Amino acid sequence: MVTDRVGDFIIRLQNAAAIGKANVAVPYSAHIASIAKKLKELGFIKSVEVKAKGESEVKKDIVAMLSYDERGVAKLRGVKRISKPGRRLYVSSGEAHTVKGGTGARILSSSAGIISDREARKTNVGGENLFEIW
Repeated sequence: MVTDRVGDFIIRLQNAAAIGKANVAVPYSAHIASIAKKLKELGFIKSVEVKAKGESEVKKDIVAMLSYDERGVAKLRGVKRISKPGRRLYVSSGEAHTVKGGTGARILSSSAGIISDREARKTNVGGENLFEIW
């Protein structure tokens, strides 16, 4: 049983990108699905699908296909988990600064849903500082 689903998901993405794997499958969670959709908008993931496991429609997986450039290099180069189950960290919209000079993104969980640092500053909304990705 995984206690930190977000941490598990981003580390699976990082490991898959490091070895050049095309896609990653994780157990379904609405929170993880919304994070995957946000990463798709940011260009780190090419596509996101929800697939049923076997014949049962109750158990599902999220299958995320990673993005690679024309040379075959993964667009995802690294991740850093900020807020953890034992220590939740929150930021205001002003504290949600850019990551790696704007080439990366900070992902926040807010009252408006899953948003990036750029959207947090634009809409003046803060929230839980989940992780950084570049």
